[in-house]
Amino acid sequence: MHALLEVQGLGKSFRGLRAVADASFDVPEGGIVALIGPNGAGKTTIFNMIAGAFAPSAGQIRFDGRRIDGLRPDQVCAAGVGRTFQVVKPFAGLTVLDNVVVGALQRSPGVPAARALAARVLKQLGLAHRSEHLASTLTLPDRKRLEVARALATQPRLLLLDEVMAGLRPTECDQMVEVLRELNRSDGVTILLIEHVMRAVMALAQQLVVLHHGQIVARGSPGQVVRDPAVLECYLGEDAEV
Repeated sequence: MHALLEVQGLGKSFRGLRAVADASFDVPEGGIVALIGPNGAGKTTIFNMIAGAFAPSAGQIRFDGRRIDGLRPDQVCAAGVGRTFQVVKPFAGLTVLDNVVVGALQRSPGVPAARALAARVLKQLGLAHRSEHLASTLTLPDRKRLEVARALATQPRLLLLDEVMAGLRPTECDQMVEVLRELNRSDGVTILLIEHVMRAVMALAQQLVVLHHGQIVARGSPGQVVRDPAVLECYLGEDAEV
C-alpha cells in the first residue's frame, strides 16, 4: 500500500533537551494510524514537525513523496495536511459556521463556496443544528467536533488528530469514533491520531506506533502492540484492559 506520509529518522532537540530521537514510521494512504505513549513522550512534538510548527533537528518528512519538513504551517496545509489541537480554541465570538468557513477558505474560490462547504462539513459532524450558535456556547463534546470540522474544511488528504476524545464520556467517544470511521471509509481521509483513550484507539486504528522518551519502542497491529512487554511496562501497565 502506498505510504502517504513517511517519517524518516526524525529528531528534535530544544536547547540540548532531546524531545524526539530517530523516529521513523509510515502512514499508508487511506489508513488510520495511532501514535500512543505516556505524557511527555514526544507525540505532539512529532505532530508539530509534520504540521510545520517546528522544523526538525534531524530527519525527513515526506507527504505523497514530497519533502515537507521545514515548510511553513500554511504550506503544509496547502499540500493537504489538516490538524487539530489538543487544547481546542475556536473563535469564541464567531458562529460555529463562521469558524468552519475560516478553514474552508483555504481551497474555496470565494466566501459563498466556503460557506456551502462549511455547512456540508457541519452536517457531516452532526453540528448543523448549532451552525448559528456562537462557538463560546458549545459544550466540550461539540467543541471537539468543531475542532475536527475546522480541520476537515481545509479538505485534507491527511488529518492529524491530537486527543480529540480527551474529556469525553464513553458514549461520546463512541460517537466520535463512528464519525472518524465514516470520514475514513466514505471520504477516504487518511488519519494519524494521538490518543490516550484506548477504547477509541482499539476501535479505530489499524496500526499503532508507541513512543517513549522520544523514541519509538514498538509498532504494529493493535493486537501485537498491546501484548508487547516494552509497551506494557512503559505505558499500558501489566493489568491494562483494552
